[in-house]
Amino acid sequence: MKYIDIPIPDGEPLPFFLAAEEFVARKMNEDDCFFMWQVPPSVIFGRNQLIENEVNLDFCRSHHINTFRRKSGGGCVYADQSNIMFSYINSGDGIQFTFDRYVRMVARLLQNLGLDAHASNRNDVLIGDRKVSGNAFYHIPGRNIVHGTMLFDTNMENMVGSITPNDEKLISKGVQSVRQHITLLKDYLQMSLNEFKTYVRQNLCESSIMLTAENVNEIKEIEKEYLTPQFIYGRNPRYSMTRKKRIEGCGDLEVRLEIKNGILKDINLMGDYFLTGDLDQGLLKHLCNTRFSPESIEAALQEVHTGDYIMNLTNEKFVSLLFDS
Repeated sequence: MKYIDIPIPDGEPLPFFLAAEEFVARKMNEDDCFFMWQVPPSVIFGRNQLIENEVNLDFCRSHHINTFRRKSGGGCVYADQSNIMFSYINSGDGIQFTFDRYVRMVARLLQNLGLDAHASNRNDVLIGDRKVSGNAFYHIPGRNIVHGTMLFDTNMENMVGSITPNDEKLISKGVQSVRQHITLLKDYLQMSLNEFKTYVRQNLCESSIMLTAENVNEIKEIEKEYLTPQFIYGRNPRYSMTRKKRIEGCGDLEVRLEIKNGILKDINLMGDYFLTGDLDQGLLKHLCNTRFSPESIEAALQEVHTGDYIMNLTNEKFVSLLFDS
Protein backbone atom coordinates (compact mmCIF):
# COMPACT_ATOMS: atom_id res chain seq x y z
CA MET A 1 0.00 0.00 0.00
CA LYS A 2 1.15 3.54 -0.82
CA TYR A 3 1.08 6.39 1.70
CA ILE A 4 -0.07 9.69 0.21
CA ASP A 5 1.99 12.63 1.49
CA ILE A 6 0.20 15.95 1.09
CA PRO A 7 2.48 19.04 1.18
CA ILE A 8 0.28 21.50 3.05
CA PRO A 9 0.62 23.45 6.29
CA ASP A 10 -1.36 22.41 9.36
CA GLY A 11 -4.82 23.86 9.83
CA GLU A 12 -6.54 23.02 6.53
CA PRO A 13 -10.29 22.62 7.08
CA LEU A 14 -11.85 19.20 7.05
CA PRO A 15 -13.34 19.43 3.50
CA PHE A 16 -9.82 19.72 2.07
CA PHE A 17 -9.09 16.17 3.17
CA LEU A 18 -12.40 14.85 1.87
CA ALA A 19 -11.48 16.45 -1.43
CA ALA A 20 -8.02 14.85 -1.21
CA GLU A 21 -9.70 11.44 -0.95
CA GLU A 22 -11.69 12.22 -4.10
CA PHE A 23 -8.56 13.38 -5.89
CA VAL A 24 -6.74 10.15 -5.08
CA ALA A 25 -9.76 8.05 -6.09
CA ARG A 26 -10.45 9.88 -9.35
CA LYS A 27 -7.00 10.98 -10.51
CA MET A 28 -4.49 8.39 -9.29
CA ASN A 29 -4.12 4.83 -10.54
CA GLU A 30 -2.66 3.24 -7.41
CA ASP A 31 -4.70 0.25 -6.24
CA ASP A 32 -4.26 0.79 -2.48
CA CYS A 33 -3.65 4.20 -0.89
CA PHE A 34 -3.76 5.49 2.66
CA PHE A 35 -3.19 8.74 4.52
CA MET A 36 -3.87 10.29 7.94
CA TRP A 37 -5.04 13.76 8.84
CA GLN A 38 -6.04 16.00 11.73
CA VAL A 39 -8.29 19.04 11.76
CA PRO A 40 -9.33 21.94 14.00
CA PRO A 41 -12.47 21.15 16.06
CA SER A 42 -15.13 20.05 13.56
CA VAL A 43 -18.38 18.14 13.32
CA ILE A 44 -18.85 16.02 10.22
CA PHE A 45 -22.25 14.53 9.47
CA GLY A 46 -23.38 11.93 6.98
CA ARG A 47 -24.47 12.50 3.39
CA ASN A 48 -28.15 11.97 4.16
CA GLN A 49 -28.47 13.47 7.62
CA LEU A 50 -30.35 16.67 8.47
CA ILE A 51 -27.96 19.11 10.12
CA GLU A 52 -30.67 20.46 12.45
CA ASN A 53 -31.37 16.94 13.72
CA GLU A 54 -27.75 16.02 14.33
CA VAL A 55 -25.76 19.12 15.28
CA ASN A 56 -26.11 21.63 18.12
CA LEU A 57 -25.37 24.65 15.95
CA ASP A 58 -25.49 27.15 18.83
CA PHE A 59 -22.91 25.17 20.80
CA CYS A 60 -20.70 24.80 17.73
CA ARG A 61 -20.79 28.53 17.00
CA SER A 62 -20.00 29.53 20.58
CA HIS A 63 -17.15 27.00 20.85
CA HIS A 64 -15.69 27.70 17.38
CA ILE A 65 -16.44 24.22 16.08
CA ASN A 66 -16.80 23.91 12.30
CA THR A 67 -19.64 21.91 10.72
CA PHE A 68 -19.33 20.02 7.44
CA ARG A 69 -21.08 17.31 5.44
CA ARG A 70 -19.38 14.31 3.84
CA LYS A 71 -20.42 12.16 0.88
CA SER A 72 -20.46 8.89 2.78
CA GLY A 73 -23.35 7.66 4.90
CA GLY A 74 -23.30 6.90 8.62
CA GLY A 75 -23.67 9.10 11.66
CA CYS A 76 -22.39 12.36 13.08
CA VAL A 77 -18.74 12.55 14.20
CA TYR A 78 -16.68 15.09 16.15
CA ALA A 79 -12.97 15.49 15.30
CA ASP A 80 -10.12 17.64 16.57
CA GLN A 81 -6.34 17.78 16.64
CA SER A 82 -6.14 15.21 19.43
CA ASN A 83 -7.58 12.39 17.37
CA ILE A 84 -6.61 11.05 13.95
CA MET A 85 -8.63 10.55 10.79
CA PHE A 86 -7.76 7.65 8.48
CA SER A 87 -8.45 7.58 4.72
CA TYR A 88 -8.18 4.41 2.62
CA ILE A 89 -8.78 4.32 -1.15
CA ASN A 90 -8.66 1.21 -3.32
CA SER A 91 -9.79 -0.14 -6.68
CA GLY A 92 -12.72 -2.47 -7.33
CA ASP A 93 -16.48 -2.77 -6.99
CA GLY A 94 -16.61 -5.01 -3.91
CA ILE A 95 -17.78 -2.34 -1.49
CA GLN A 96 -18.63 -4.60 1.44
CA PHE A 97 -15.46 -6.67 0.93
CA THR A 98 -13.33 -3.50 0.92
CA PHE A 99 -15.03 -2.14 4.04
CA ASP A 100 -14.66 -5.40 5.94
CA ARG A 101 -11.03 -5.67 4.89
CA TYR A 102 -10.31 -2.13 6.07
CA VAL A 103 -11.96 -2.54 9.49
CA ARG A 104 -10.10 -5.83 10.08
CA MET A 105 -6.86 -4.14 9.01
CA VAL A 106 -7.32 -1.37 11.59
CA ALA A 107 -8.25 -3.88 14.31
CA ARG A 108 -5.12 -5.91 13.53
CA LEU A 109 -2.95 -2.79 13.89
CA LEU A 110 -4.22 -2.39 17.45
CA GLN A 111 -4.00 -6.11 18.21
CA ASN A 112 -0.31 -6.00 17.31
CA LEU A 113 0.11 -3.42 20.07
CA GLY A 114 -1.33 -5.89 22.55
CA LEU A 115 -4.86 -4.42 22.64
CA ASP A 116 -8.10 -6.41 22.74
CA ALA A 117 -9.32 -4.91 19.47
CA HIS A 118 -11.97 -6.32 17.13
CA ALA A 119 -14.55 -5.23 14.54
CA SER A 120 -18.18 -4.75 15.53
CA ASN A 121 -21.30 -5.50 13.51
CA ARG A 122 -21.80 -1.74 13.01
CA ASN A 123 -18.46 -1.33 11.20
CA ASP A 124 -16.71 0.13 14.23
CA VAL A 125 -13.48 -1.00 15.86
CA LEU A 126 -13.77 -1.77 19.55
CA ILE A 127 -11.31 -2.29 22.37
CA GLY A 128 -13.15 -4.66 24.64
CA ASP A 129 -16.73 -3.39 24.45
CA ARG A 130 -15.89 0.28 23.81
CA LYS A 131 -15.57 2.02 20.44
CA VAL A 132 -12.24 3.50 19.46
CA SER A 133 -12.85 3.91 15.72
CA GLY A 134 -15.99 4.65 13.69
CA ASN A 135 -15.94 4.27 9.91
CA ALA A 136 -17.92 5.06 6.78
CA PHE A 137 -17.47 4.64 3.03
CA TYR A 138 -18.73 5.51 -0.41
CA HIS A 139 -18.15 4.29 -3.92
CA ILE A 140 -17.45 5.90 -7.27
CA PRO A 141 -17.17 3.78 -10.43
CA GLY A 142 -14.26 1.40 -9.95
CA ARG A 143 -13.02 2.98 -6.71
CA ASN A 144 -13.86 2.79 -3.01
CA ILE A 145 -13.23 5.40 -0.32
CA VAL A 146 -13.25 4.38 3.34
CA HIS A 147 -12.63 6.89 6.12
CA GLY A 148 -12.90 6.91 9.86
CA THR A 149 -11.81 8.19 13.23
CA MET A 150 -9.12 6.90 15.53
CA LEU A 151 -9.71 8.18 19.05
CA PHE A 152 -6.24 8.69 20.44
CA ASP A 153 -7.55 11.53 22.60
CA THR A 154 -10.27 14.16 22.19
CA ASN A 155 -12.14 17.00 23.91
CA MET A 156 -15.08 15.10 25.40
CA GLU A 157 -17.08 18.22 26.30
CA ASN A 158 -16.90 19.42 22.69
CA MET A 159 -17.74 15.97 21.37
CA VAL A 160 -20.88 15.68 23.48
CA GLY A 161 -21.93 19.34 23.41
CA SER A 162 -21.75 19.62 19.65
CA ILE A 163 -24.40 16.94 19.16
CA THR A 164 -26.53 17.31 22.32
CA PRO A 165 -28.68 20.08 23.88
CA ASN A 166 -26.68 23.06 25.06
CA ASP A 167 -27.22 22.50 28.76
CA GLU A 168 -24.23 22.18 31.09
CA LYS A 169 -25.89 19.51 33.24
CA LEU A 170 -26.86 17.46 30.20
CA ILE A 171 -23.39 17.85 28.72
CA SER A 172 -21.81 16.70 31.99
CA LYS A 173 -24.07 13.66 32.13
CA GLY A 174 -23.51 13.08 28.44
CA VAL A 175 -19.74 12.97 28.87
CA GLN A 176 -20.12 10.36 31.59
CA SER A 177 -22.48 8.32 29.42
CA VAL A 178 -20.41 8.54 26.24
CA ARG A 179 -17.24 7.69 28.17
CA GLN A 180 -18.86 4.35 29.04
CA HIS A 181 -19.20 3.53 25.34
CA ILE A 182 -15.99 4.89 23.80
CA THR A 183 -12.35 4.60 24.75
CA LEU A 184 -9.14 6.51 24.04
CA LEU A 185 -5.86 4.98 22.90
CA LYS A 186 -3.86 7.20 25.24
CA ASP A 187 -5.28 5.16 28.13
CA TYR A 188 -3.62 1.99 26.81
CA LEU A 189 -0.42 3.00 25.03
CA GLN A 190 2.93 4.26 26.24
CA MET A 191 3.48 6.32 23.09
CA SER A 192 2.62 9.80 21.90
CA LEU A 193 0.12 10.59 19.17
CA ASN A 194 2.93 11.22 16.68
CA GLU A 195 4.63 7.96 17.65
CA PHE A 196 1.36 6.15 17.05
CA LYS A 197 1.02 7.77 13.61
CA THR A 198 4.54 6.64 12.75
CA TYR A 199 3.66 3.11 13.87
CA VAL A 200 0.54 3.05 11.68
CA ARG A 201 2.37 4.33 8.62
CA GLN A 202 5.29 1.94 8.97
CA ASN A 203 3.02 -1.08 9.47
CA LEU A 204 0.51 -0.35 6.70
CA CYS A 205 2.53 1.22 3.91
CA GLU A 206 5.56 -0.02 1.98
CA SER A 207 6.26 3.25 0.16
CA SER A 208 4.91 6.75 -0.33
CA ILE A 209 3.87 9.22 -3.02
CA MET A 210 4.34 12.95 -2.50
CA LEU A 211 1.65 15.06 -4.13
CA THR A 212 2.74 18.15 -6.04
CA ALA A 213 1.67 21.76 -5.62
CA GLU A 214 -0.39 21.29 -8.80
CA ASN A 215 -2.14 18.31 -7.18
CA VAL A 216 -2.96 20.45 -4.15
CA ASN A 217 -4.51 23.08 -6.41
CA GLU A 218 -6.67 20.37 -8.01
CA ILE A 219 -7.76 19.24 -4.54
CA LYS A 220 -8.75 22.79 -3.66
CA GLU A 221 -10.96 22.90 -6.76
CA ILE A 222 -12.73 19.72 -5.63
CA GLU A 223 -13.02 21.17 -2.11
CA LYS A 224 -15.18 24.07 -3.33
CA GLU A 225 -18.23 21.79 -3.64
CA TYR A 226 -17.94 20.73 0.02
CA LEU A 227 -17.91 24.37 1.14
CA THR A 228 -21.12 25.45 -0.60
CA PRO A 229 -24.21 26.03 1.56
CA GLN A 230 -26.18 23.82 -0.82
CA PHE A 231 -23.97 20.84 -0.03
CA ILE A 232 -23.61 21.53 3.70
CA TYR A 233 -27.29 22.06 4.40
CA GLY A 234 -28.56 19.45 1.97
CA ARG A 235 -31.60 18.86 -0.17
CA ASN A 236 -34.81 19.36 1.79
CA PRO A 237 -37.75 19.30 -0.63
CA ARG A 238 -41.33 20.17 0.22
CA TYR A 239 -43.02 17.25 1.89
CA SER A 240 -46.52 16.27 2.88
CA MET A 241 -45.71 13.14 4.86
CA THR A 242 -42.88 11.78 7.00
CA ARG A 243 -42.13 8.30 8.24
CA LYS A 244 -39.50 7.35 10.82
CA LYS A 245 -38.28 3.92 11.81
CA ARG A 246 -35.25 2.13 13.18
CA ILE A 247 -34.42 -0.83 10.96
CA GLU A 248 -32.13 -3.45 12.43
CA GLY A 249 -28.87 -3.67 10.52
CA CYS A 250 -29.51 -0.36 8.71
CA GLY A 251 -29.92 2.35 11.36
CA ASP A 252 -32.39 5.17 11.99
CA LEU A 253 -34.22 6.15 8.81
CA GLU A 254 -36.51 9.11 8.15
CA VAL A 255 -38.28 9.41 4.81
CA ARG A 256 -39.93 12.63 3.64
CA LEU A 257 -42.49 12.38 0.86
CA GLU A 258 -44.20 14.89 -1.39
CA ILE A 259 -47.46 13.34 -2.58
CA LYS A 260 -49.84 15.05 -4.98
CA ASN A 261 -53.13 13.48 -6.09
CA GLY A 262 -51.94 10.12 -4.81
CA ILE A 263 -48.69 10.25 -6.85
CA LEU A 264 -45.24 10.28 -5.24
CA LYS A 265 -43.66 13.43 -6.67
CA ASP A 266 -40.51 13.65 -4.54
CA ILE A 267 -38.82 11.59 -1.86
CA ASN A 268 -35.83 12.13 0.41
CA LEU A 269 -34.39 9.48 2.73
CA MET A 270 -32.31 10.63 5.68
CA GLY A 271 -30.55 8.84 8.51
CA ASP A 272 -27.29 7.28 9.68
CA TYR A 273 -27.38 4.36 7.25
CA PHE A 274 -24.43 3.31 5.08
CA LEU A 275 -24.67 4.07 1.37
CA THR A 276 -23.70 1.35 -1.09
CA GLY A 277 -24.83 3.10 -4.29
CA ASP A 278 -26.09 6.36 -5.80
CA LEU A 279 -29.31 6.68 -3.81
CA ASP A 280 -30.63 9.89 -5.37
CA GLN A 281 -30.12 8.90 -9.01
CA GLY A 282 -30.96 5.26 -8.40
CA LEU A 283 -33.60 4.13 -5.94
CA LEU A 284 -35.29 7.46 -5.17
CA LYS A 285 -35.45 8.69 -8.75
CA HIS A 286 -36.85 5.31 -9.78
CA LEU A 287 -39.81 5.73 -7.41
CA CYS A 288 -40.83 9.25 -8.39
CA ASN A 289 -44.11 9.56 -10.29
CA THR A 290 -45.28 6.21 -8.90
CA ARG A 291 -48.72 5.88 -7.32
CA PHE A 292 -48.23 5.95 -3.56
CA SER A 293 -49.64 2.60 -2.51
CA PRO A 294 -47.96 -0.56 -1.20
CA GLU A 295 -48.85 -2.46 -4.37
CA SER A 296 -47.47 0.21 -6.72
CA ILE A 297 -44.26 0.69 -4.74
CA GLU A 298 -43.71 -3.08 -4.51
CA ALA A 299 -44.22 -3.35 -8.27
CA ALA A 300 -41.73 -0.54 -8.92
CA LEU A 301 -39.19 -2.25 -6.66
CA GLN A 302 -39.32 -5.50 -8.63
CA GLU A 303 -36.62 -4.03 -10.88
CA VAL A 304 -34.57 -2.70 -7.96
CA HIS A 305 -32.75 -4.16 -4.97
CA THR A 306 -32.65 -1.63 -2.15
CA GLY A 307 -29.56 -3.31 -0.69
CA ASP A 308 -27.63 -2.02 -3.71
CA TYR A 309 -28.14 1.49 -2.30
CA ILE A 310 -28.36 1.08 1.50
CA MET A 311 -26.48 -1.61 3.39
CA ASN A 312 -28.73 -4.39 4.74
CA LEU A 313 -31.97 -2.76 3.55
CA THR A 314 -34.40 -5.17 1.89
CA ASN A 315 -37.30 -4.23 -0.34
CA GLU A 316 -39.72 -5.53 2.30
CA LYS A 317 -38.17 -3.38 5.04
CA PHE A 318 -38.27 -0.33 2.79
CA VAL A 319 -41.97 -0.80 2.01
CA SER A 320 -42.67 -1.24 5.73
CA LEU A 321 -40.89 2.08 6.39
CA LEU A 322 -43.21 3.84 3.94
CA PHE A 323 -46.51 2.28 4.95
CA ASP A 324 -46.41 0.78 8.46
CA SER A 325 -47.94 3.15 11.01
